[in-house]
Amino acid sequence: MSGIKIIAKNKRAHFDYFLSDKTEAGLCLQGTEVKSLRDGKVSLAEAFVTIDQKFELWLINMTIPHYSHGNQFNHDPTRKRKLLVHKKEARQLFKTMQMKNLTLIPTALYFKKSRVKLEIALAKGKKLYDKRQVEAKKSAEKKIKQKDYT
Repeated sequence: MSGIKIIAKNKRAHFDYFLSDKTEAGLCLQGTEVKSLRDGKVSLAEAFVTIDQKFELWLINMTIPHYSHGNQFNHDPTRKRKLLVHKKEARQLFKTMQMKNLTLIPTALYFKKSRVKLEIALAKGKKLYDKRQVEAKKSAEKKIKQKDYT
């Protein structure tokens, strides 16, 4: 997979949600936003995706800070950004979200060739006891690996 440069990953998503069905989507961005992304400045922690009545996907709460040399033409850091997917894909995601009571969460933001792409996943929220079980399983596997090497 040459030509892919990861800008940011949403590490919190794997901790807070059970993730399934990952999809790639393009983003509608302004010029200063792309320049700020090239500097590696972005926050996906609070971001989520909504689908409106026209089956358009919108990314909400992704923060791209102002570009340092952007003067008065800088963008709004937390504006809604449109995601570019086929309408058929959007309808399928909407149906799945409604039937299984899931949400759409961005998991990664990257450059693919010269385009900015966003990886989104259908997610179901974890409960506190789910998080504890996952943490206990990871620590048990870590102890087993340490015993194997000694």
